[in-house]
Amino acid sequence: MIEPLSVALSTGGGLAPQSAAAIAVGLAALATGYAQRGIGSAAVGAVAEDSDNLVSGLIFTAIPETLIIIAFVTIFIVG
Repeated sequence: MIEPLSVALSTGGGLAPQSAAAIAVGLAALATGYAQRGIGSAAVGAVAEDSDNLVSGLIFTAIPETLIIIAFVTIFIVG
């Protein structure tokens, strides 16, 4: 499955800039969801035990969101 992708990327003109930006945003969104999966459950557990952990839980949950914001900036730069 990796072989067609590597062939498309190595031919020198396989992907348009807009397609590359779409792939970047899609992968960034998947990575954000994967990161927030563990962080969100840990934050909820920490807040359930001690309500003083609410602010730090919210901050740690928002950190992966910066990844998707950077991906959106990439779209505006490329497009």
